[in-house]
Order: sequence, then structure tokens, then C-alpha cells
Amino acid sequence: MKEQDAVGAANNQHWERMVKERCTFTQPWLNLNHALIQQYAEGELTSAPEPLNEMYPASVLTDVAGKDVLCLASGGGQQSAVFALLGARVTVVDLAEGQLDGDRRAAAHYGYQVTTIQSDMRDMSGIKDESFDLIYQAASMGYVPDVRQVYGEVGRLLKPGGIYRVEYTNPAVEFVDYDDWDGTGYRITRPYAERARHRADGAIEFRHYLSDIFNGLAASGLLIQQVEEAPHYRQQPANAQPGSWEHWLTYVVGFAIVAKLERQRTF
Repeated sequence: MKEQDAVGAANNQHWERMVKERCTFTQPWLNLNHALIQQYAEGELTSAPEPLNEMYPASVLTDVAGKDVLCLASGGGQQSAVFALLGARVTVVDLAEGQLDGDRRAAAHYGYQVTTIQSDMRDMSGIKDESFDLIYQAASMGYVPDVRQVYGEVGRLLKPGGIYRVEYTNPAVEFVDYDDWDGTGYRITRPYAERARHRADGAIEFRHYLSDIFNGLAASGLLIQQVEEAPHYRQQPANAQPGSWEHWLTYVVGFAIVAKLERQRTF
């Protein structure tokens, strides 16, 4: 991995600490049911059980057997395990070595091969052009200041006609946390013009405007196929406590974009 800038170094340190603290997003999915995964991928389930509900829309899992899939900034042994169990050849790129260890643990547990690469998603120059049929990115874009840097790399790494799935928080509530409950709702306290925040836990996060998100995709040669809200707001228990992660998810909804590489990027 190349020398990190201040943003990369801070967020690397943050995620390595999250691994040590066994944060939910760093723990491999070691109890997956292969038959259930296949049913979900084929659209046979009206609602997906946890943790499959994190991988939406289900269409990105369809027909991945024998395909080259990159889980981008999605380490931890979670999404990579689902793709591998569906028969894909999986590579994982993540900033944190501890996260990649989770992918290796999942691979050892289920008995498949995985390639792990420690790298910043903004610069994956060590990977050759047109390497992947599908690039799957979970909710990690909030840790980079400029989405176009990532889009440029995605456009380079996708094979012609390849698919890119990326997840975002709604920019209006980018800096609203589950502990911002004020007794009535989750309070917005930061102006929309504020694009970055340095969190108390050391992480550095960024707000990406819709114009950046969608116009950047178009400029990189990616044609949008689908946009879908995260399903969590329909699935959280009715008795979730205000100020808890489960309750927050019923108020603050993210979304995923599925796009197809149609032409070469223009920047």
C-alpha cells in the first residue's frame, strides 16, 4: 500500500481499532446458509433475514458464479463470503489489514479461496485494468473526500459492461448519529455546507452531495441501472429503543446505486 495521506491514516487507525473492539462491521459472517443465499439471489424471498438484508438489491447477487468480483472497501469477511459461496472468484480491497483478516478467516471457515489487498480505494494502481465483472462497495464512501477519485478507479478496474454497486447515506443526514436522539427525533445540527467532520473517535467523515454522486458516475462512463433505499426502515423491531442503532435505522435511510460501465471515463 502506498504512503497514506492524513485522511487515510486516520481512518486506517480507526478501523484497526474497530477490529480490536469487535465492532459489528468487522466480524465475519460464519453462520451463512448456502441454500438461503441462493434463494435470495434468485429473488425467491419476499424479505431477507439478517445479515443478507445488508446486501441489497438482491439482483447484484444473481448470476455471479464464475465471475470476478471485487468487494471494495468492504472487508471483514461479510459480503465476500456471500459472493464466494455463490461461486464467484472474490478479491477484497480494504484500508485496514484487520478487516482483511476477517475475509481470510471466512474463507478458511467455508473452504474457498480469496484474494486480499490492503489499499486505499482512491488508488488501486497495483491492480490491472479491466479485472472485474462486478465491484461491490458497501457504505464506505463517507470516508473519502472526493467520490470521483474512487469512480475513476472503478471505471478502470471494471470489464466493459461490468456492474458497480455502491451505497451511500442520504447527504442531508450524513452527520446525524444514533446518539443524536433529543427525545423527539434525531436532530440535524450541522449545516449542509459542512462537508467534513473529525469525529471524537478519530475517524474523518465526508458528506457527498447528490450532484457529486450522480454526475460523477455519469462522467466515469457508468450508466445507472437501479437506485434503491436501504430496507432497514421496514425491518426494525417496533420496540427498538430511541437512541439505539436499530431505532436510528428507521429514521435515517441510505440508498444503493447499481450502475453499468458503458464507456471509458472522461476524467
